[in-house]
Amino acid sequence: MINAKVISIGDELLIGQVVNTNSSYINAKLYSNGFNPERVITIGDNEKDLLAELDDSMRNFRITIITGGLGPTHDDITKPILVKYFNDELILREDILEFVRNFFAKRNLPMPETNVGQAMVPSKSKVIWNHNGTAPGIWIENDDRVFIAMPGVPFEMKAMIENDVIRMLKEKFASELDYVLKSKTLLTTGIGESLLFEKIGDIKSIIGNNKMAFLPSPLGVRLRIDVTGKSESEADRIIAGIEGKIRSRVGEYIFGVNDELLEEVVGALLRKKGMTLSTAESCTGGLLSGRITDIAGSSDYYAGGVCTYSNEVKSGFLGVKEKTLEEHGAVSEETAKEMAEGIRKKFGTSAGISVTGIAGPGGGTESKPVGLTYIGYSDESKCYALKFNFGDNRERNRIRAVQACLNLLRKELNEK
Repeated sequence: MINAKVISIGDELLIGQVVNTNSSYINAKLYSNGFNPERVITIGDNEKDLLAELDDSMRNFRITIITGGLGPTHDDITKPILVKYFNDELILREDILEFVRNFFAKRNLPMPETNVGQAMVPSKSKVIWNHNGTAPGIWIENDDRVFIAMPGVPFEMKAMIENDVIRMLKEKFASELDYVLKSKTLLTTGIGESLLFEKIGDIKSIIGNNKMAFLPSPLGVRLRIDVTGKSESEADRIIAGIEGKIRSRVGEYIFGVNDELLEEVVGALLRKKGMTLSTAESCTGGLLSGRITDIAGSSDYYAGGVCTYSNEVKSGFLGVKEKTLEEHGAVSEETAKEMAEGIRKKFGTSAGISVTGIAGPGGGTESKPVGLTYIGYSDESKCYALKFNFGDNRERNRIRAVQACLNLLRKELNEK
């Protein structure tokens, strides 16, 4: 396989001032197009470190992609170091200079003199055009190695990857790409990593010589299947076979694939069933309604929701009985049921869902610890509430509570 390394340059990345999203994007694009990303490196604006990484690339990697350090200021070191490393020289490209001038002219801005340097490129390089900025990318070939440098601005880099870089790599290595790498991710929720692993059973008997990774998060566990085939159709058949075996064992926990969102799946089910939904939230403070309305077109099925933090609002707006609150408390099965029933009737929807809990860090007791959460569900034929214990971290408790609400809805809708 043709291996690759990604080098991200910038002191701002090392000190955490800027989150490095470039590497994950580049690796995903490389992998999905048949290349094998093996290493990700982040270094500061430091000549010694970049030279060391270039030496490592010459020894060990067919493709090296560098992002950052191509701007016009003193700390943009990538271009001069590449010139030094490959014993090259900078030349002025008039076509690039004209592009940069037009870039500023279209925005009615004067072009600073320092931007003339953007039109200087190594003489042995190919230019990768940057239509969203002033710094062109650089493509350098050395024997069977390819070195690519692009700006660190994600918007600019992504367009260059999409428009030119992947195409150029495929052309360069066409004779060696005699295989197809493909992956598919199964999205699960409502089950922990260890139990999921146990339920699936002998992984080797399912995947053979292919790969599968367990990727846990507060939202659930992603199962990424990676296969190699002689053709795309063969790779698809292998993935389908593995997926079928996994679904036969843990299908009830799988809500989607790849980049699907649980709120997307729930919304599609509501639309398909011709149902409407309303929500009553306490401990999640609007996060549930936010997830639901993040999906375009959610007004087709979502009527609205309320945040009922205080007991007075729970009883006054939702109709939760004061006796229920006195005898069982705001965080209880009984209150969750009455909240769900109350919001459904108040908004006149097909279904209502509620959530009430102790998110933390304070407010817990021995009988009702931090993380205790009840989720209520109501429709015309049933009303019930489920109990959950999510843990002692406030942020994760709220995230998990919302995910559990959506998963409960998914299960209910799939049964209708």
